[in-house]
Amino acid sequence: MSMAVATAMDIFHLEKALYWDIIKNTSFMQIQLDNLVPVPLRDKILQRSSDIWNRPVTFTPGSFTKIKAPSGTGKTTLVHYLYHIRTDYTGQVLVNGQPWASYSKGAIAGMRQEQISVIFQDLRIFEQLTALENIELKRVMNAQPYCSAEKVKEMAARLNVTHVLNQSGRTLSYGERQRVAIIRALVQPFQWLIMDEPFSHLDEDNANRAAQLIAEECKARKAGFILTDLDNDTRFAYDTYYNL
Repeated sequence: MSMAVATAMDIFHLEKALYWDIIKNTSFMQIQLDNLVPVPLRDKILQRSSDIWNRPVTFTPGSFTKIKAPSGTGKTTLVHYLYHIRTDYTGQVLVNGQPWASYSKGAIAGMRQEQISVIFQDLRIFEQLTALENIELKRVMNAQPYCSAEKVKEMAARLNVTHVLNQSGRTLSYGERQRVAIIRALVQPFQWLIMDEPFSHLDEDNANRAAQLIAEECKARKAGFILTDLDNDTRFAYDTYYNL
């Protein structure tokens, strides 16, 4: 490793550590939208009514929020904006009152490690790793993991995936991958859980099991979630309901 790369990595980890020293004694993460409009969907969005796009929105910390989003209205795009992996928008996503763009890479990494977790629609399971290794990637991010190895086993049993923990990601069905992705998101600390169609590959029984586990984990941490989906559902006692 070159000296320049090593120095950059040291700065990255220092920024992350400094940011966590600041946030660990502060209140819950605040997420707001300020007239957010995706550039690729701008013309379509400005021709229709939305509770989210092109208006001020504040997500209340600790609340369970559902965003119903028909296909083509930017559901996955919104999730990517909230997690700051896309920036092709006008307006702002504000985190603790500051635009995402104002934070350093180290600070953003710290937030993703300690305050905000995500379940992507495409699941992002590493096929060359086992199901358990996919989960462990998140669990051991901290020197002192938030969840114990026994807790992982308990979650796997509740979601009926114990038998696939030692199988490679490429051998898993979509339903198994989705449940592994849910567990992976739950084993790290978070104040907000962002979910994009988290039950799309699950039958009713497994979807209800997963929803119950998610609700329990959020309530135990006093965390909130933002769930985007195509349809109405009654799996959670939502505090806020939006139409995208």
